[in-house]
Amino acid sequence: MRIGLVTGEYPPMKGGVGAYTCILAQEFVRQGHSVCVLSSEKATSNDAGIELDNSIRAWGPGSLRTVARWAHKRRLDVVSLQYQTAAYQMSPWIHFMPSVIRCIPVVTTFHDLRYPYLFPKAGRLRDWIVMGLARASEGVIVTNHEDGQRLQHLPNVKLIPIDSNILRPLPDDFDASSWREKAGAGCDDYLLGYFGLINRSKGLETLLESISRLRREGIPARLVLIGDAGSSDPTNVAYAGEIEAKIRNLQLEGYICRTGFLEHDEEVAGYLNASDAVVLPYLDGASYRRGSLMAAIRYACPIVTTRPQVEIPAFVHGESMQFVEPGNSDALADALRALYHAPELRQRLRRGVAALAQHFEWPQIAADYTNFFSWVIESVQ
Repeated sequence: MRIGLVTGEYPPMKGGVGAYTCILAQEFVRQGHSVCVLSSEKATSNDAGIELDNSIRAWGPGSLRTVARWAHKRRLDVVSLQYQTAAYQMSPWIHFMPSVIRCIPVVTTFHDLRYPYLFPKAGRLRDWIVMGLARASEGVIVTNHEDGQRLQHLPNVKLIPIDSNILRPLPDDFDASSWREKAGAGCDDYLLGYFGLINRSKGLETLLESISRLRREGIPARLVLIGDAGSSDPTNVAYAGEIEAKIRNLQLEGYICRTGFLEHDEEVAGYLNASDAVVLPYLDGASYRRGSLMAAIRYACPIVTTRPQVEIPAFVHGESMQFVEPGNSDALADALRALYHAPELRQRLRRGVAALAQHFEWPQIAADYTNFFSWVIESVQ
């Protein structure tokens, strides 16, 4: 199968969608498919089996003609649009791509159907343009249960979960103490890890308030912030400034380690596994859409997160992770205190999440994609 991937981000650009698309493309090649990628001018690739076209300077109306010429020139069997609003410079034009590409089916992967940054004052027009992309696509892939419920009225929707973008396995001689030292934590400290972009939806303020409470109680809590504000969403930079002010106001400066953006997977893996618990207090609940959660699952970390908004059978409170209510710093502090005093509970969570990790693997994700592509291609012929 000749597969074309259209993505607003592709390495070396920061951002989950770019890394996701790169790993997916590599897995397609390993499974014997031909892969072409169309992305922005900053994108690069060292993969010999992947043909990268980085000719897009701006995702305006002219980019649609570029996509159509690119797809037909390469005689693609299917075009896979990796969609997230912020990844296309918040441009509305990408939503009309299926109407411009003719005779080649377009399958759109919605990494997140939320769209707070597209036309902030557009109201119903904003909903219409995003849902219009879903209806115009010959196939739709969603990565989480919430978006699946929203699009369940369409006949061509497939739920395919994401896996972590962090793939490096831990070495046999992994030394947690050295990574704890880099994070400023000693053997007796309670090191909590937060991973992912610094974004208003992640509940980081709630976590800081909880840590402040634990420290006032005499629990030696410390936090390692793994990641930064990223480059795809301009509002993250402003929010990161608010977080720094919050840290100062709570007098937590000496207890926070900021790693910044990490180039190498082994660095992320090291900090995650050195943490006594990974805390991800999303304001909208735990979800398959969260790559940071998938990374914590991949490395079998004890996880404290917020209760999902919809039923997710694979997530079991007290077995694979601990749930708290979103936005409640007291409840989060209570859960973290309980974990601090119960190392046996942390070990049980590690075992439970290790079993869960087997359900999210890139080879299966790529196979699910191509099986769905085949179904879509047959259905439109």
